Parts: sequence; structure tokens; C-alpha cells
Amino acid sequence: MVVLGLMLSTGCSKMSTPTERKTPMISRQQIQEMFDSMRAKAKWSIDEVCCWGYYFTDYDRAKLMNAMEVLKDKGYRVVGIMEPSPEDDDQKLLMLHVEKEERHTVESLLARNDELYGVARTLGLRSYDGMDVGPVNSGRK
Repeated sequence: MVVLGLMLSTGCSKMSTPTERKTPMISRQQIQEMFDSMRAKAKWSIDEVCCWGYYFTDYDRAKLMNAMEVLKDKGYRVVGIMEPSPEDDDQKLLMLHVEKEERHTVESLLARNDELYGVARTLGLRSYDGMDVGPVNSGRK
């Protein structure tokens, strides 16, 4: 399953639990539908600077730690590595969650996803698992 941001919380660093992805890359249509849904339902504007969360999976913690450093160097803030929850089918799959405050259009988010799929491939990670979005938490430094 691909995470397609319907995180409606007020905190930028709230951790969510996207599940393992076995489908192809996120399509333009899926992103357009996400933007349309957020415009209709969210109490904040997806067209402004938002807090975008991005997720990567692997079984090897060392690979995810390496990815953390690479992504930090690219300006991402590390939220953490999540352990599987009791409800997850795969109890060994780890998930890295990073965030970046940025403004996206459908096209720029497609480009960001392409970049992050490339990072996952280059670093030998199991997957780039998708993204979520929420408002920027104005109280956070």
C-alpha cells in the first residue's frame, strides 16, 4: 500500500504507519487525487508550504541508518526508524521516516518521488514507500 498523505494532524512530526508496498510507483493520477482530496477536506492549504513526510523500508537497520545520513545531507529532518507494530504482517520490516517543509505542486511532488525512488535504489533499500502531508507546525523550531 502506498502512503498518499491524508495526515490531518497539526504536528509535523507525528509518526504514521504506512504499510508494505507491493504496487508500482505512485502515479500522477494518484497524486492529483490526493491534492484534490486535500483541497476539499483539509482545514489548511496543500498549496502552501507543508510538512511532507517520506518513508523508506528495509530489513537492515544499518542500511536505513546510512539512508538517514544521506537524507540529512539533502536537507531532510529525521523523525526516526519505526519498528513494526503488532498489527503489521511483517514483523521484521523497519521504516525510516524523514520530513521536509516544502511547497509542492502535482508535478514537483512527482519529481520529488522520482528522486526518492532513486535514493532507495542507489542505497539498496527495499523501497521508498511513499509520503504523507500535514500543515507546518508553527510552534516547532
